[in-house]
Amino acid sequence: MNSPKKTYRSDALRSLHLAAEDSHAVGAIDKATLRRFDVACLTPVEPLAPEAIKRIRETAKMSQAIFALTLNVTTSLVSQWERGEKKPSGPSLKLLSLAAHKGIDAII
Repeated sequence: MNSPKKTYRSDALRSLHLAAEDSHAVGAIDKATLRRFDVACLTPVEPLAPEAIKRIRETAKMSQAIFALTLNVTTSLVSQWERGEKKPSGPSLKLLSLAAHKGIDAII
C-alpha cells in the first residue's frame, strides 16, 4: 500500500517507511508499529502563512465562524491567524494542512 503523495524526510527514510508498509501488509508488524514509522519517517507539517489560511477558508466558501467550527477553534483565533497575529500549531495546523492539500471535505 505505497502512498505516492507522502513526503519523506530523506530517501533513506522513504525506503525504510515503504519496507515497513510492506511488512504491515504481510502481517509482520502491527498497525501501532506502522504508525511509529509514519511519525519517524514522514515530513512534519510546514507552517502556513496568513494568506494561505485565508485562501483555504475562501476556497471552502466558508465564513470565519463556520471555518472555526470546522476546526474546533474560536472565530477570533481564525481571524488572528489570517492577520498573522498568531500562528496555528499542533492539531489545528495538521487540519489546515490536510484541508490545503485535500480540500475541506478531508476534515469534515
